[in-house]
Amino acid sequence: MDIKERFGDAVRAARIAAGLSQEELAMRLDADQAYVSRIEAGRMNVTLETVAAIAEALDVAPRALF
Repeated sequence: MDIKERFGDAVRAARIAAGLSQEELAMRLDADQAYVSRIEAGRMNVTLETVAAIAEALDVAPRALF
C-alpha cells in the first residue's frame, strides 16, 4: 500500500467518524464528490494545502491523516 492509499484510507475513516458523506465533505472543500472519491481511493496526489483543507473540514490535525 502506498502513501496515497494510506492517506485515502485515513481520510475515509476520519470522514466516517465525523458522520459525513463524501458529498458533505466535498461541499466543505468546495470540490465535487468525485474528487473526494478519488482521494479516498488513493488515486490523487494531493498538495499540502489540500491536506490542510481536508484536516480542517474534518476537524482533525493534519498528522492524523498520515
